[in-house]
Amino acid sequence: MTRTDLLALDTTTLVALTNRGLVKRAAKDLDAGAGAIVTTGPDGTLTGAFPDGTTVSLAPAAGLDQGVCGCGAPGVCRHVLGLVLAHRKAHADATPRNDDGDGSRPGTAPPPWQPWSPGSTDDETLTAAVGARAMATARRTLSRGYTARLRHPAPDEPAAVAELATCTVRFPVRDGVAHAVTDAADALRGESIALAVWAFRAALEANPDDPPRQVDVGDRTSTAARGAALASAGSLAAELLREGAAHAGPVLTATLARIRDDLTAAALHWPAGVLTDIAAQVDQYAERGAGFRAEELAALLAELDARTRAGGGGLAEAQVLGTGERGDTPLRRIRLTALGCRVSGTPTDRTAEVFLAHGGAGIALVLRRRWPATGGRETTGHELAARRLLGTTLGAVATGNVVSENASRTPGRTVSIGGGRLAATSVTPVGASWADLPEPLLLRDFAAHAAALRELPPRFLRPRIAADTVHVTEIHAVDDIGYDPARQQLTATVRDAHGTPATVAAPHNPCAPGGLDALAAALRGEHGELRHLSCTVRAAGDGLVLDPIAARTDDGVLVPDLAAPASAAPLAAASHPAPGDPVTAALETGLAALSAATVHGLRRLPDGARTALDDAAAGLARIGLTTAAAHLRAIPAALTGEGADAAVRGWLDAELYLLTARELHARTA
Repeated sequence: MTRTDLLALDTTTLVALTNRGLVKRAAKDLDAGAGAIVTTGPDGTLTGAFPDGTTVSLAPAAGLDQGVCGCGAPGVCRHVLGLVLAHRKAHADATPRNDDGDGSRPGTAPPPWQPWSPGSTDDETLTAAVGARAMATARRTLSRGYTARLRHPAPDEPAAVAELATCTVRFPVRDGVAHAVTDAADALRGESIALAVWAFRAALEANPDDPPRQVDVGDRTSTAARGAALASAGSLAAELLREGAAHAGPVLTATLARIRDDLTAAALHWPAGVLTDIAAQVDQYAERGAGFRAEELAALLAELDARTRAGGGGLAEAQVLGTGERGDTPLRRIRLTALGCRVSGTPTDRTAEVFLAHGGAGIALVLRRRWPATGGRETTGHELAARRLLGTTLGAVATGNVVSENASRTPGRTVSIGGGRLAATSVTPVGASWADLPEPLLLRDFAAHAAALRELPPRFLRPRIAADTVHVTEIHAVDDIGYDPARQQLTATVRDAHGTPATVAAPHNPCAPGGLDALAAALRGEHGELRHLSCTVRAAGDGLVLDPIAARTDDGVLVPDLAAPASAAPLAAASHPAPGDPVTAALETGLAALSAATVHGLRRLPDGARTALDDAAAGLARIGLTTAAAHLRAIPAALTGEGADAAVRGWLDAELYLLTARELHARTA
């Protein structure tokens, strides 16, 4: 009896399921004549007897981790791998090959590809593959609901892939869920596979002929605990608006932490993340920290309100409230490709955000590290590049391939990589890895991506993903390099393979004084031909605007924020400086006027702040934004009449309206 599922396990998949050393050891034993003598039982169980007296067995449809071996080694041992390799060899030796060497019989063509899906696996087979305990854990997640992005099998990409919130599951073997490959830690492997299978099943149930690429799975009915946590969060936002950050005492700060923990416990990760950021802003204000921004606090309060209201409506809860997944998932073994880093900070600290591409999942992750200021001076990005990180330097990590067995990932796609075991993490030069990244992480068609961005909902209703706008862009031409002194930014035009232009707009970063000169040198071709730019990407007008993070040239990867200040050719003035935009200016003025309430509170809003609201409303009305103007005028009217409680709803509606208008205008202006 032939085990077709084991025959489909190629060397790459075996390495992913175990490790390269074990596979090499098992193959060496087989080549040396020390392989197993394989027998097949009536039920399909394979048994292998090795010359050293060890016996191993593998039940039908079982994964390699369910093999039973007499050697006593934990996990998948070399004998289990030896059994698989011996079975493959025996089948290869018994099968005559045609001239093409594809394994089919002489004179025959390979069988035509047939559609399939992991979702066709029933729960009985799934339980046999992953175990009852993993199924029970997965059902708890299913009861909360979760979202998955799917890549269905196709003739050119026969593997099925499910991207869950905190890990990726790949099914390389047709109808062989037991052999699924995931980057989740071994303890979470079975649960992740079950969730992925259920996601594919939900896609088949939605449309068997053309299954969707993104699905919401499980029960979305709000439990009492979730509803109570969301209601408490909404009440807290209203209280902070009424009182203002200037009057937020220790009781409110403690309440923020408690409700955030309640949201996290209910797997409402996005509102919990909003509350974390709100608490940070309130703390910064109390400490008179440079990180406080009234406009940012205002946007966060409005976002919390929007998620609380939309989560119970028609929008998918997984997108608005969180994934329903665990908050932090340990990863088994992960290979990441650095896309550069950004340096930011205050007079008292510096923070580096290293962007890392997970090619297998087609997403970008963020590794954050903060260093306090030392010696009473502000550290530049170039000086920060020499700081220690992952056993090497920040500069090496930001331009390298990172392979780690000690990483974990959050639903918001931040990653932490710890120390610990010897050689658990290695960093090697990135080389040409950017060119091998999958689309859409690698952008080759600027026009198609611009069209996709214009269809997105407002940011405050999208998943709170750290690097959702980070991509690598393939560059085929560079034009019009210049400097816009009014905006303090370098500008250029780059083109894709179709000749479609995109605008490079790189603002000056005071933490990186050599950044713009280094970027300009890469754009000019001083380090060889510019191949790729990693950047944040947004839509504007008919095209894209790119804010570069790093550049890959013939000489390697250059990270502007880590570049040394150096003498460089002066930048010419931008040939087409950005014109003033009265609509954006009026919207910004309105948002600035609204932000005063986050400091003083609506109960104590000073006369000057009320006047600012009236003036901003007048400015909006002058350019035709009469609805926005009406929202702003309603707030002083409510304060005069019904008071601060009634004004809270008006303030939130006005903030959300102006935030939405600004974002949509930026996509088309």
